[in-house]
Amino acid sequence: MNLQTPIDDTVQVDFNSPYKLSVNGQLLDAEETFDVFNPATGSVVAKAPNASRAQVESAVAAAKAAQPAWARLSWEERGAFIAAYADALDAHKEELITLLTTEQGKPRHSMATTEVEYAIFWVREVAKRHLKDKVIEDTPDHIVTVSHTPLGVVGAITPWNFPILLGLWKIAPCLVTGNTMVMKPSPYTPLGTLRFGEIAQQVFPKGVLNIVSGGNEQGQWLTEHPDISKISFTGSTATGKKVMASSSSNLKRITLELGGNDPAILLPGTDYKPLIPTLFDAAYGNSGQWCIAIKRLYVHDSLYDDFLRDFVAYAAEKTVGNGMDPSTDLGPIQNTMQYDKLKSLFADVKAQGLSVPLGGEIDDGLAGNFVPITVVDNPPKDSRIVREEPFGPILPLIRWTDLDQVIRDANDTEFGLAASVWGPDRGEAIEVANQIEAGTVWVNEIHIHGIDIPFGGHKQSGMGVENGTEGLQEFTNTKTYMFKKSS
Repeated sequence: MNLQTPIDDTVQVDFNSPYKLSVNGQLLDAEETFDVFNPATGSVVAKAPNASRAQVESAVAAAKAAQPAWARLSWEERGAFIAAYADALDAHKEELITLLTTEQGKPRHSMATTEVEYAIFWVREVAKRHLKDKVIEDTPDHIVTVSHTPLGVVGAITPWNFPILLGLWKIAPCLVTGNTMVMKPSPYTPLGTLRFGEIAQQVFPKGVLNIVSGGNEQGQWLTEHPDISKISFTGSTATGKKVMASSSSNLKRITLELGGNDPAILLPGTDYKPLIPTLFDAAYGNSGQWCIAIKRLYVHDSLYDDFLRDFVAYAAEKTVGNGMDPSTDLGPIQNTMQYDKLKSLFADVKAQGLSVPLGGEIDDGLAGNFVPITVVDNPPKDSRIVREEPFGPILPLIRWTDLDQVIRDANDTEFGLAASVWGPDRGEAIEVANQIEAGTVWVNEIHIHGIDIPFGGHKQSGMGVENGTEGLQEFTNTKTYMFKKSS
């Protein structure tokens, strides 16, 4: 594993800076601002507006005022606006990619480009979807139909690990179902969201999409606001519980996509060598900063020693560095809060005397938040590296012999977001997958998503789903109509 010295940050990012809030079709300054840092250099790249209480109130009021007219449009009319938004985003794609790498850290040539392009594709495809009314009963005397009506104003709170994708992932289904939105991005990565909020004002009627930035208090103002009908939140389980509690004031609908401690199980007889690049990317992509990353890799005893050797050899060739450098495979940890959590976890691995065949030592003398690719060899099941979600480029490989026990171990967590099972016998692998307690389980593949594939967590990994028909329905109320036919 190679750790680069950070390159000079010579790429200047200035997309009509200073960055502004989007409220009721207008771009607004705020009286206060906060610094946004480049995690690869530690330098301040911009100042973002810290929305005041009055500005958040204005954003909610604008969304509330705009919602009835927006809801009266047909699905096709709303879809046309959303498709036009996708085109507008596409015209600014290169700016958004560079901006994403600058504030988030992920490599520009790989994950940042993929995220922005995939997000635009997602918006364009969701614009084509709609929910159809369902006829429950139709007799000569009576008819019963079920339809889906908008909730009203949706508050969206987005995370720092995939700020572009997960922001647009919420916007498109929210708007196509006839709701309006107030979105607050993470204070660690607000710039891209503010930028695509600015682009949205060129497309949508005023008040349909509003963007306000700030810290925890702006999020709380949204979750407590009586005029917001739903909160869609992606982030940690701890924060999700707070969102759920504060949303109870007016029984808001909530969708929570939270943390995960996702297991992967390699069954005996698996031809693992062709899978190593896939498994590496699934664990370490985005420097491990995604909720569906492999965080525990269970390898059968018959494969373990060879797999460990080959996996470490592959990982050792990868480079951690500044995402603007084309030779970088993994970027920095996005923020110092998460960086400090990883330092604590690495210190615990060392204090417990666990075997670490790759990585293990964080050089906190570097300017950026760089963490080496690290493999932990067969730690005990009660160790922190197995029990906790690290959210960084460190992975425990765990040896197993008994199938029933490894299934119990995989399920022995408060989380239940996703998992994967790998094996030569597809039927056996599916049988194992059926016993895993998670919202998504992949068999002999991983990280496959789709506009029409629902995604959500079990246990403390969340509530509700995103994507698919079920995801669209999350932004609606179910309404039943019953009519007696005239005689």
